Formats: sequence, structure tokens, C-alpha cells
Amino acid sequence: MTDNRNTILAVILSGLVLIAWQYFYNMPQMERQRAQSQTQAELNKSSPPATPGAAPQPGSTPSASTPAKQPGAAQPVVSRDTAISANPRIKIETPRVSGSISLKGARIDDLSLEKFRATVDPKSPAIVLFSPSNTAHPYYAEFGWVAASGSAARLPDRETVWQQEGSGSLTPDHPITLKYDNGEGLTFRRTIAVDDRYLFTIKDDVTNVGSAPVTLYPFALISRHGTPEVSGYYILHEGLIGYLGEKGLQEHGYKAVAEAPVLGNGGRGFEFNVTNGWLGITDKYWAAALLPDTSARLKARFLAEEPGPKVRYQTDYLQDPQTIAIGGTGSANARLFAGAKEAGVVGINFPLAGHGGYNKQLGLNHFDLLIDWGWFYFITKPMFLALDYFFHLFGNFGIAILLVTVLVKLAFYPLANKSYASMAKMKSVQPQLAALKERYPDDRQKQQQEMMEIYRKEKINPIAGCLPVALQIPVFFSLYKVLFVTIEMRHAPFYGWIKDLSAPDPTTIFNLFGLLPFDPTHVPLLGAYLALGVWPIIMGITMWFQMKLNPTPPDPTQKMIFDWMPLIFTFMLAGFPAGLVIYWAWNNLLSVIQQSYIMRKNGVKVELFDNLKATFAPKKAAEKT
Repeated sequence: MTDNRNTILAVILSGLVLIAWQYFYNMPQMERQRAQSQTQAELNKSSPPATPGAAPQPGSTPSASTPAKQPGAAQPVVSRDTAISANPRIKIETPRVSGSISLKGARIDDLSLEKFRATVDPKSPAIVLFSPSNTAHPYYAEFGWVAASGSAARLPDRETVWQQEGSGSLTPDHPITLKYDNGEGLTFRRTIAVDDRYLFTIKDDVTNVGSAPVTLYPFALISRHGTPEVSGYYILHEGLIGYLGEKGLQEHGYKAVAEAPVLGNGGRGFEFNVTNGWLGITDKYWAAALLPDTSARLKARFLAEEPGPKVRYQTDYLQDPQTIAIGGTGSANARLFAGAKEAGVVGINFPLAGHGGYNKQLGLNHFDLLIDWGWFYFITKPMFLALDYFFHLFGNFGIAILLVTVLVKLAFYPLANKSYASMAKMKSVQPQLAALKERYPDDRQKQQQEMMEIYRKEKINPIAGCLPVALQIPVFFSLYKVLFVTIEMRHAPFYGWIKDLSAPDPTTIFNLFGLLPFDPTHVPLLGAYLALGVWPIIMGITMWFQMKLNPTPPDPTQKMIFDWMPLIFTFMLAGFPAGLVIYWAWNNLLSVIQQSYIMRKNGVKVELFDNLKATFAPKKAAEKT
């Protein structure tokens, strides 16, 4: 009766674990992925979607730090193509980004990342980063000047149409210059350059030939309308971010900014007075960040406002004022990162990393933290560097995962050797443990006492079997983090049907791995439980083999837990990135080989196939053996 009760309890608990895992992890993950795919599809299509809020506008009060709200009602939404063609523009043409700069307002508001596609299909649309105002998802960068309080100087704003000096597109070899004359003695020139990656350099000059000096404050902003879909995982930050001088890394999600204290201009957010900082808005794989001179003093903000139906999120800064005398010139420099968070481009601050990127090139303050390496960066970064190294040797991140797994097994070999040696000893005392049951058939307490005495005498650790699994946890987490946050892993193929190591195995046993023409994951209520692909099954089988190599636990409850563990992990890992499942399966196989070798070395018979045979044997026959 006790054994039956334990069995039923183990089955029920296993089922509850699976249900909870699917409900709290797999189902929300699938919903978020669908929402993000839909958002990217809206950015790429030309049909008009829903209504956004009004665009931001520079204000006239320097204490506000940045532009204030726009007056007027929200304008109707138009398609992205319509918004782009509505104003004169200068094309942006680089190996990695394409788009245009609007001469109206001189905004960088049209940008696509040519190296990255919406899906694994190389013919799918490029990822859209920036979009103009009055589209479904406005997102742009703006630079300029704010006048001192009480000044009547007319400054360029979002309605100003600039003129290009010269001609041609913006390319890495061809900067462009824009000009605006306010007709009152102030002439504004803006020179924009771009490198072959994701860095825009902006130089603003103001010449004063008027009748009085003028005091101006340089500003820069990144504005995003509407709350975007985020992954929603604790281990990943998406939202407003910056490393602001002595205040260090600042990460605030969209909700946190929208619920922050009210600021002087009526919006909500956070204010910072710092030197040597950068700030921006980050997604999982993409980001836009303002990179002012490291010596500049900034009045920076993370801001959320509601000028229309949608919340507008903004990161911005205001620099110290410049008084431009009659006949004098004022200048301001700004930089914009707008692109993919590639480790080699952003930079990775780690000994012997070799990835200086913009962080080292521009002398920035921890710009490598634009990539969310997490609290355990000291594990995550070496894991990424090892994978990246083997990728450049063999050209496949799947092969890199297999090779890193071998290195990890070698590193942990001494600890695993002790664990497996203890398990081998446990195997050798199985006859003594069986004799205890016959000697004290009705006294379980006495059985436990005698069993622990045997363990003590033979120097056996009864939980040694858990150590190999426990050793995998930090490696498992770091690899999961790398697969989850680094863009290098996005759409990285393995072999066969695995086209994206950062996504779950696309096959499922419930449509015979694609032979039946339907997707069982779309089945109402049960769909999330039916995503069980080839690699998760392989992982479950290898884990089962590893469990069968171990001695059978004397306690029935422990035995049932170990028996059900491979099945539980099979379903749990089915929704994880395929690269992680491949790692776990390969690690299990190496563990079986390693454990078999150590058992033979300790004079213990390897009874893997005997145990497998006993599992499928009739119950009475199994008991006799």
C-alpha cells in the first residue's frame, strides 16, 4: 500500500509540474512570439494600422531638459511607405543598414537592418528599427538646440525643412550636410556621417550674424510611441537603459517609467545630472542609444508622456548652454547607435575577450552592458566567447555547442569522477541493502539506520547521483542566457530541420514530425502541450539511459522520482531553445560513456542493458532477477 501510494503521489506531482510549466512558461512564450511576429509584420506591410500619438517637439525651457509635448490633436495613421514618401529625404546606404533621413525635421526616422530578417527565410523582410511619425509604431532619433528661457530666437523644429548642401546619399564614404537659415541672423548646419556598422555621428554648427548674442542648449533624444511587446522574462531587460556616470547602470522597463514620479513638464520618469554617460532604448536584439562625448555634462531623462492615445517613451539629454556672440559660432557633437547588439560591434568587456567594439573604440562607459549578460556575467561571457571562438573555426554554432560541452565535461571531470566512483560503490553494496529488507521486513526505521551505517562504512555519498545533474545547472543557465540574449545565436542553424538554435525544435511527434499536414500547437487549450520535437525526445532517451546506469534507489518514492524525471524534463525542455536541448542530450551521452568507464575502473559491472531489459520485463520476472 505504501509503495502504491508513493507511486500515485509521484505521478500526480509529475503531472502538476508539467501542467504548471506549460501554463507559466510555454504558453506565455508562444503568445509573446506570435505578438512580436505580428508587430514586425505590421512594420513591414504597407496597409494603414491603428492611430498613434503626436510626435514630440523641442520645447523652449532649458530646465525641462528636453523637448516638451506637441500641441494639437493626434494625426491619423498612415502606412509606413506613405509616411516616408510624404517628405523629401536623403537615402542611407551602408552594408548593414538602409533607410533615409527626413529633411523635414532632419530626423533619422527610417532605418532597416539589412543583415537581419524577420524569419529564418533569407527572403523575408529586413528588420525595421526606426519608423516615422504617424505610422503604427513611430520610433526615431532627433538632435538640435533649445533656446534659453525668454529667448525669441527662431530655431529649427519638427516642421522645419532643411536643405542639403551638395547631393548624394549618406554612405560610410560620403557624409551629408544640411542647412537651415532662420532669416534672423542664425544659420544652422548639421553634418551627419555613418560608419559601416551602426554608428551615426552628428555635428551641429550655429553661426550668429544677427544683432544680439544668443544662448542655446544642445539636445538629443530617442522617442518611441506605444508600448512594444517584450519577452517578459526576468533574465532579460527590455526598455530604457543607460550607464550614467557614477549612478552606474540604469535599467527601467516601460511600465516602471510610465508609473514613475511626475516630472516638471508633466510627464513621468527619472532625471539624472551626470558626466560620462550614454542612454537609449533596448529590445532583445536591437537598440538605439545616444552616445554623447564622455566629457559632456548631461541633464538626462527617461521619460513617459501621453500626448495622444499611446504612451510616448523617450530618452534624452540636454547639455550645458553655449552663448554664441555676434559673429561667433557654436558647435555640438552627438553620436547615435542604431542597430543590432552584436558583441563584436558593441564590445565585450572581459579579459582576453578581443571584442573591443564601440566600447573601446569610443572610450565609452560600459557600453558592453547594452547586451544583458546578467548577474552571472562571469559565466555567461566566457560561455559566449568559447562558442564564438569555435563558431569562427567551424562555421556552425551547433558544432560549437558540442565542442564546448566536451570542454565543460573535461573541466568537471575530477568532481564527476568522485561522484561516479561513489555511485559505483553504491552499486556494489546493493546485495547488502537487499539483505536489510529481508532482515527487517516490517521495520523501515531500522532499515534506514542500517543502510546509513553501510554508507558510512563504505564511504558512500547517497546523493552522489544528483551531483552530475547539479554540476550542469550553472552551465545550463549560462548557455540558456547566451542562446536567449545574443543576436549571434538568432537564426543560427544546425543541421537537418534545426534552422534556428535559439528557437524550440519545430517538429512534433503529434503530427508524426511533419508527415501529417497540421500544426498541433494550434489546438485550443492543449496546443502548448503538443510541441514535443525530435531533439527533446532524444534528450529524454539519453537522460533515461543515464538514470538506468545508476543503482536503483532503495526508497520507492526516490525510485519513482528518478523513473519519471526523464519524462518530466522531456516536456519541460521541449519549449527551450533547440541549442540548449542539443547540449543536454550530448552531455547525457558523454555522461553515460564517462560513468561506464569509471564503473569498470572501480570493478563494478555496467548493467545498463540489464536494467533496460528489466524495465520492460513482466513485474514478477523483474522481481526474481
